[in-house]
Amino acid sequence: MSERGDEITIADFEKVDIRVGRVLSAEPLAGARKPAYQLRIDFGPELGEKQSSAQLTARYRAEDLVGRLVLAVVNFPPRRIAGFRSEVLTLGVADANGDVALITPDADVPLGARLF
Repeated sequence: MSERGDEITIADFEKVDIRVGRVLSAEPLAGARKPAYQLRIDFGPELGEKQSSAQLTARYRAEDLVGRLVLAVVNFPPRRIAGFRSEVLTLGVADANGDVALITPDADVPLGARLF
């Protein structure tokens, strides 16, 4: 594998369903090995509300996450993290310190809108 990763086709990319959601609540995830929040995210009428575990505590306070738009993969199978059912993967990138910065739209877009 090269530094930029293996090549995939557009059909491979289209299998990953990435949607816009709005954080409704954020609380510390008790029992997590690494500090994390349990997020409740609204993806609009088609997908509804989903839960996500996200390691965002280094850059974000819980109260500052509420109301933010985020991008998440919504078609991975759910995972159990510290007893919490994480249904979607909230997307971010690591900064120079390894702390996660959220990937967010730069404009107000409809909840549930798909990344393409």
